[in-house]
Amino acid sequence: MSILELLKKQIIILDGGFGTFLQKEGLKPGEHTESWNLSHSVIVQSVHQKYFDAGSNVVCANTFGANSFNFSHDELDSIVKAAIENAKLAAEKSFGTQEKFVALDIGPLGKLLKPFGDLDFEKAVSIFAEIVKLGVQHGADLIVIETMNDSYETKAALLAAKENSSLPVFVTNAYGEDEKLITGASPEAMVALLEGMGADAIGANCSLGPKQLSSVAKRILACASVPVIMKPNAGMPKSVDGKTVFDVDAKEFCEEMEKFAKMGVTVLGGCCGTNDDYIRLLSKTVKDIDFKAPTKKNLTVVSSYTHAVYFGKKPIIIGERINPTGKKRFKQALSEHDIGYI
Repeated sequence: MSILELLKKQIIILDGGFGTFLQKEGLKPGEHTESWNLSHSVIVQSVHQKYFDAGSNVVCANTFGANSFNFSHDELDSIVKAAIENAKLAAEKSFGTQEKFVALDIGPLGKLLKPFGDLDFEKAVSIFAEIVKLGVQHGADLIVIETMNDSYETKAALLAAKENSSLPVFVTNAYGEDEKLITGASPEAMVALLEGMGADAIGANCSLGPKQLSSVAKRILACASVPVIMKPNAGMPKSVDGKTVFDVDAKEFCEEMEKFAKMGVTVLGGCCGTNDDYIRLLSKTVKDIDFKAPTKKNLTVVSSYTHAVYFGKKPIIIGERINPTGKKRFKQALSEHDIGYI
């Protein structure tokens, strides 16, 4: 069964946090977690297996920061190959009987796109495309684009995924307490953008705990016609004795996640501060909740960089006739793609 078929039948369980496991195993500050796919493959496999054993249907391969800003092309090839192999070996070793899938995980590039930064949109697309092609080549089952806090960068990543693969694509953004992305996009604008570009499931991850993301979940559910994802942190981070800890335990986390499932969120997981204990309890908590397939909202909407504008139930058709008959210069402009003259 494919992940898209499973999406139509049941609640999908994702994995939880990853970096904290490696930190406990000795990952140094500033060290790329992705390099551990090669240097500490057994440890990486064990983390993935913990999540599969806990009930995860989808585990993200350790490729979140795998891009050409951090690695050469040859390094990327080796890292992505090893990452997907590690996750697939974990699935084989797991005693979990659920359907299991391995996702190519794509995170932000760490640079702002123009106009807020200096990275060109097309350059961003090409960087993401390189990652996507490697993920396809090495056997990923789907693509997860996550923790995106800019609508333009999200668009670049999804465009690269759609242009360079036929894999299913899940997309989640990181919303702040103001229920917007850092660069200002609303949940409604992101739904319009991502649905329009063909994402298979959309939602939110990271940045906040489940309680704080409740309103974002409701807003996305109100306008999304595709499955909705919620993958929050274990509450808010705090520093205790020099260590970062989160203020929501597995029990409280899953109580909030149960509310999401009952609202109609059908893809659930955890982000920073969560571990396999959270996912194990989450899997049990939502096991008997009735599955609610997403419904078509039949909305007519356009989105800008930050906002969505809705029209009435009847679509408004706006158009101008382009008729070059008897217009020699206009014909020439069309054939030469002279948009300025047109």
